[in-house]
Amino acid sequence: MFTRFRRKRINPVLRDLLQETHLSVNDFIYPLFIRSGEGIKNEVASMPGVFQMSIDEVIKECDVLKGLGIYSIILFGIPDTKDSVGSDAMCEHGIIASGIRAIKEAHPDMFVVTDLCFCEYTDHGHCGVLDPVLETVDNDITLDNLAKQAAVHAKAGADMIAPSGMMDGMITAIRDGLDMVGFSHIPIMSYSTKFSSAYYGPFRDVAESSPSFGDRRSYQMNPANRKEAILESLEDEKEGADILMVKPALAYLDIVRDIKENSSLPLAVYNVSGEYSMLKMAAKAGVIDYEKVMMETMIGFKRAGADIIISYHAKEVAELL
Repeated sequence: MFTRFRRKRINPVLRDLLQETHLSVNDFIYPLFIRSGEGIKNEVASMPGVFQMSIDEVIKECDVLKGLGIYSIILFGIPDTKDSVGSDAMCEHGIIASGIRAIKEAHPDMFVVTDLCFCEYTDHGHCGVLDPVLETVDNDITLDNLAKQAAVHAKAGADMIAPSGMMDGMITAIRDGLDMVGFSHIPIMSYSTKFSSAYYGPFRDVAESSPSFGDRRSYQMNPANRKEAILESLEDEKEGADILMVKPALAYLDIVRDIKENSSLPLAVYNVSGEYSMLKMAAKAGVIDYEKVMMETMIGFKRAGADIIISYHAKEVAELL
């Protein structure tokens, strides 16, 4: 005898009618990595299908994305010169500011988000100015620099700022900094709960941002801490964040659900490089049905409570949708 569960699953049309969670191309933000030069499109060995690109190639990539219905991107910069404070990130002629202007000129309808951090720009690979005594990031000096960096990005034409450094008080500092220079309309999508994760390895290959010493556990979150993870996002909400984020995504879906149930703000997840590369390598080994596993993973993010998915899979998902 069929039960009320089986009766609703037999007919495929009825299954579709009753599907609770849906994916849309509008759910996705696609990451892009910009470096100086022309005609550069270097594939990253640990992340098949992901490239370091010069600005002219990024502009071409935006045409491809728009053809797939993707109009939101998040930018990461790889400067020619790095120093102890990450000066290129705060320079109006730096790689990201130059990239924003070029993209917005060629594609004014593209929604440009900028990752706000210093790890790609410092010669030591940490996310701000170092305190020489404690040998970790100096929180207050870095807050001032984040506000400067945000202002440079906004003046260049960024549509949204996404601070990722996990500095205490970063949302207040950035919000005040943007408001003071006339950009109170620019939203902030905070990496509000960002774990010190082993899943970031391939990203550090493409962004050339590995720390030259130590690790980032003194400012990123302990993966074992659930209650603290919730509090981190709620604190950023109090400081004025417009959108919250959990990073990584796949191993932290319990945290996604916890934050969703404790905040009414929109919630993003970052489907990070290690998660992406694992699926790619598993597909290469022939041990998974890549497309089905990829789509099941994306549905899992949405079901857990994500409103936005930042993912290197975004183009492939768009093609399937």
